[in-house]
Amino acid sequence: MTANTWPRDSVLAERVNVLSTRVAELVAARRTNDPEPDDPYRGMFVSDHEADELAGERGERMAESRWVGPTPMAPPHGTTRLGALCCAFGLDPLDLDLLLLAAAPDLEPRFEKLYGYLHDDLTRRRCTIGLALELTGHGFGDSEARGRLRFDAPLVRLGLVEIEDSGRPLLGRALRVPDRVVAHLLGDDSMDRDLLTVLLPMVPVDMALSREVARILADGISPVHLVDDGTGAARAVAAGAISIHGLDVIGVDLTALAPHRLYEIAMSAAREARLRWCGLVVVLPDDSDADAMDALHMLASLAWPVVLVGRHPWDPAWSPQPVLSERVDSSRVRPDELWSVCMPELDPELISTSVRQFSLRPDQIVRAAALARQRADAASRTLLPEDLVSGARSQDSSKLERLAQRRKPQVQWADMVLPFSILAQLQELKDRYSNRSVVHREWGLGGSANRRVGVVALFAGGSGVGKSMAAEALAGALDLDLYQVNLATVVDKYIGETEKNLERIFSAAEGVNGVIFFDEADALFGKRSEVSDAKDRYANVEVAYLLQRLEVFGGVAILATNLRTNVDDAFTRRLDALIDFPDPDAVQRRSLWDKSLGTRLARSANVDLKFLADRFELSGGNIRNICVAAAYSAAANGHIVTMEYLVHSTAQEYRKLGRLCTAHEFGGWHQHVNSDQRPNSPPEEQP
Repeated sequence: MTANTWPRDSVLAERVNVLSTRVAELVAARRTNDPEPDDPYRGMFVSDHEADELAGERGERMAESRWVGPTPMAPPHGTTRLGALCCAFGLDPLDLDLLLLAAAPDLEPRFEKLYGYLHDDLTRRRCTIGLALELTGHGFGDSEARGRLRFDAPLVRLGLVEIEDSGRPLLGRALRVPDRVVAHLLGDDSMDRDLLTVLLPMVPVDMALSREVARILADGISPVHLVDDGTGAARAVAAGAISIHGLDVIGVDLTALAPHRLYEIAMSAAREARLRWCGLVVVLPDDSDADAMDALHMLASLAWPVVLVGRHPWDPAWSPQPVLSERVDSSRVRPDELWSVCMPELDPELISTSVRQFSLRPDQIVRAAALARQRADAASRTLLPEDLVSGARSQDSSKLERLAQRRKPQVQWADMVLPFSILAQLQELKDRYSNRSVVHREWGLGGSANRRVGVVALFAGGSGVGKSMAAEALAGALDLDLYQVNLATVVDKYIGETEKNLERIFSAAEGVNGVIFFDEADALFGKRSEVSDAKDRYANVEVAYLLQRLEVFGGVAILATNLRTNVDDAFTRRLDALIDFPDPDAVQRRSLWDKSLGTRLARSANVDLKFLADRFELSGGNIRNICVAAAYSAAANGHIVTMEYLVHSTAQEYRKLGRLCTAHEFGGWHQHVNSDQRPNSPPEEQP
């Protein structure tokens, strides 16, 4: 159906008719009151009589009082909206007059004609600097009055008035009040759309660090700069400090903005904080180019409760004003406090038990709590621990999935057939990661030189002994996803590229709560050798880089190797656990045969698991391959697995391994070893 053939909306037609009638009535009323209705130049100029009539009209009174004086913590009781604005921005009576003159055309359209009449130019419908000086009773040469519109005066510096037409002489430049300020004067406190895109969720938490920063703000020292270590702890400290200071908080993130927009958005944020009487938290970009310098200079000059957060210490060259810079120790910020603030209805112990394995920044905790609550509301039930886990897992970055294969763990501890000592070491790894916050942050163990709170372990052993399954089971026990790194995406023949690929993986892993699994790790973590040529030197650089990177990794990294002796000895000091996976014994092999066959596949009465476990020294991976091959044979012949199928598949696995199928090992079942003979009947006598 085309637009021309759409059915006519009756309601819309009625509304259009009503508007047409009102427009006609207004036109008739204007013509009745017009002393010169037949003037052929109507609309091209404003006559003296019309200007007198317009000037004689009286609009709605915007405010009844003005505030002049030092900026208090809150507007005085009973102050009007306009008076509160004067108080927040430190405006004097002349500033207020200039502001209202600039805003008048946006408040009442009659001022457009009046300003055009006064300019003798109807195309100029805003107040100019020269006209403003005249209307406020100041001469064109009054330097003090002209100075109220300088770039560093409150009206311009704080974004209340913008000066347009920079190509004109100063007195002819137009004054404009941003739409956000006009809306505020009229009672609308909606934020600018551009500011909403960089807004950060802020959860004030009363902690010791926050109280220290609040005392600094109370002494009139502002802004304060906090150095964040990448955990987002400084944001929580800043939000708590401003809340303790007695103000609501607005947080903005400037890190993702294009450089040319930094000053504009920083100005909007500073203005919004004053309009709302809120404190301001600004996350600064890492780079300090010319555009960023302008924004930093402006933020540093704000006489308002402002906390700046960055990853680097404050450089005195960033602004002429001195700025107090403090480094935030993330070990003093407790994530469980943030969870409790976000979800006060839940028992703190339940929260800690459910999400202590997740390492989330404060803003991620806020989003995770909101998603958990939405999940429970969607199911019309109360919050459950799995809602918290789901909300926390939703905060994982997707960047790592481009570099590693993500798997949701399906293996549990009960599925593993390992010696008790190995299972105990795996449980210790789980406990180590789950309780790292308590040990490192609350108890302060590890010393000041300990920079790593993650877990790095090496799983060593032959092929098929359960290293990959153990990594998956560990991830499942921690309620985390497993990310298996593809070495093909890491190793590069060009010098320096391997380190870049590894840095991308580790950087992406910092934003993910998961277990990072490096299979065949000796390809990356090999021993350093004597330097005989350039290749040796750069190969050693790769190993040295990995050693350094593991020192500061905060997640779970599992390295698996079939050849432990090939791994550089320097890695052992950086390992939290080194677990040797032995080949299974006969008892374990029988359990592996039983688990690999499962419970849903029917077994023939002649299946002898004890014989298979005693005679064939195989790893769990080999046994699983044999059972799968036998199951295919069973699916094609009666859907029952027999001993013949298992023996035949075992012989095939032996050939893959390069082993001989001897009569001593296979006993009375040796006749089924021949791959050309179809296993379809049992032997005459049992071995």
